[in-house]
Amino acid sequence: MNIFKVLLVLTLSLGLGVTIQAQADAAATEVVDGPVMSFDNLVVDYGQIEQHSDPLRVAKFTNTGNAPLIIKNARGSCGCTVPTYPKEPIMPGETAEIEVRYDTKRVGTINKTVTLTTNENRDPIVLKVKGKIAKAAKEESVPKPKTGLFKPGN
Repeated sequence: MNIFKVLLVLTLSLGLGVTIQAQADAAATEVVDGPVMSFDNLVVDYGQIEQHSDPLRVAKFTNTGNAPLIIKNARGSCGCTVPTYPKEPIMPGETAEIEVRYDTKRVGTINKTVTLTTNENRDPIVLKVKGKIAKAAKEESVPKPKTGLFKPGN
């Protein structure tokens, strides 16, 4: 009778495992109808840069859905963060970029966002913009030659 219980437990466990795996497989193969904006990374990271460095970074994405993706709006959280986005539809399977320009004359930590509104069936997508800008090193001051009619020492 002890063997009967062990076999029953093993059979039930196996059956439950197969059922769970079948449900997971079904969820993984579920097709989303419409456009889907899939990013490589939702963080635009400037890293640690020097003041007045290149202000441009890009966030790449792919339309992994089955309909054209239209970006309706891209808005920075402040005037120092300016996004540029494709105005034409991004077809299924196509890759495109959101350009982000941050005002790198500002010294300190970057902690901003870019909010994207699309024709997807979900809430707006928020890209995080982060990094740190260090004050630019001062150039060594070189004495300027005196100008005028007379040279020094004359």
